[in-house]
Amino acid sequence: MRTGELARATGIKVETIGFYERENLLPSPSRTAANYRDYGTEHAARLNSVRCARDLGFSLAQVRGLTKWRASI
Repeated sequence: MRTGELARATGIKVETIGFYERENLLPSPSRTAANYRDYGTEHAARLNSVRCARDLGFSLAQVRGLTKWRASI
């Protein structure tokens, strides 16, 4: 799915998705032949996890630590 589709699916703004990608909270997606970002369901799941953690009051550094820990298990 493209960035706008991911934003609608998760309720997270396009700008925020780009920010999370730059902050390494969201892995970079593959690209289509037309060079569009191609996000998958794993990206949506990660974004929902990040949003939940942020809603609970975790800092970006803490969320980054949680995502690294989750990836290691």
